[in-house]
Amino acid sequence: MGGCSFGNDSLTPVSLNSRFHDEQPALSGDGRWLVFVSNRHGTSEILFYDLDQKKFIELPNLNQKGAIHESPSVSRTGRYIAYLSSPQGKPDIILYDRATKRSDILTQGYRHWVRNPHISPDGRYVVFESARRGQWDIEVMDRGEYVELDLPDGLVITP
Repeated sequence: MGGCSFGNDSLTPVSLNSRFHDEQPALSGDGRWLVFVSNRHGTSEILFYDLDQKKFIELPNLNQKGAIHESPSVSRTGRYIAYLSSPQGKPDIILYDRATKRSDILTQGYRHWVRNPHISPDGRYVVFESARRGQWDIEVMDRGEYVELDLPDGLVITP
């Protein structure tokens, strides 16, 4: 069985391209951050890569053990990551905030199937497909006017 081992699971990947299945890439609006799904540690997980520094960034509380992760999307400067996670079989849209290192379920209590979430560049809106009417429709979730926006440094928004 030693030949079937993935090695030390605590090791961080060191190279962008690997012999594992890496898929569903999304690029931040500023072109610096790459987020994608990989099975490098033997399970579906979201990985976050800094294209400028050419290294992976650890994101505590992003990946849940035993859950299937898919369809990542990233905001302008990589602050927010929206993705699907299925810890109990039914997919939910999760929002990860790199500033707070926190994951929140955006569709908690939502009774319908969802897929393909995409976050707006500023992080305020999440668009996704929903089966609420028995077919796949597009829905837009407004996270609210008081959400801290993902804006380039130095950009000032005046009301």
